[in-house]
Amino acid sequence: MIIQGLAFYMFAAITVAAAVLVISARNPVHSVLFLILAFFNSAGLFVLLGAEFLAMILVVVYVGAVAVLFMFVVMMLDISLTEMREGFLQYLPLGALVGFILLMELGVIVGGWAITPDVDKHFVAPAIAMKTTNTEALGNMLYTHYVYYFQAAGMILLVAMIGAIVLTHRSRPGVRKQNIGDQVARHPSDTIEIKKVSSGSGI
Repeated sequence: MIIQGLAFYMFAAITVAAAVLVISARNPVHSVLFLILAFFNSAGLFVLLGAEFLAMILVVVYVGAVAVLFMFVVMMLDISLTEMREGFLQYLPLGALVGFILLMELGVIVGGWAITPDVDKHFVAPAIAMKTTNTEALGNMLYTHYVYYFQAAGMILLVAMIGAIVLTHRSRPGVRKQNIGDQVARHPSDTIEIKKVSSGSGI
């Protein structure tokens, strides 16, 4: 029990520190690396809670796909750090307001937990209640009680994906675009010129 508590505090401290470094790092690449560190330690917290499926999804999806995608995008874009710092003071009041609201919400949550310390007795984990594995409990919950919400989320992601593809392939003046149909339908005589070269003479 002591080892589990020490592991919890270690993962939690590293996660909070990495989250602070994500928003305070001056280099965007360093911010993404700290974000990956925060994801890994959050996965460790999920393992301690017995939610091994969520830990695996967090590592595979967020670290293996989303964070790596962020890394490639940040490295490919020519981001001017000077221009980024110029707009810092402009968005500082809005950022402070959002941060204050988040702190108030966290205070309400922590205060409610302290006022009602036995609140956890009213909530039972699905895996414990049904005496099944964590993955099976999540599957039963998603595809029975929340199947319509699950399908709605899938439709929203589909629409977002189609919108991203349409925006990417829109016609823009001055930008060369590949047309697969024209490439397949072209005749070899229009693109290939055969020259007969005598031996030893060259072109």
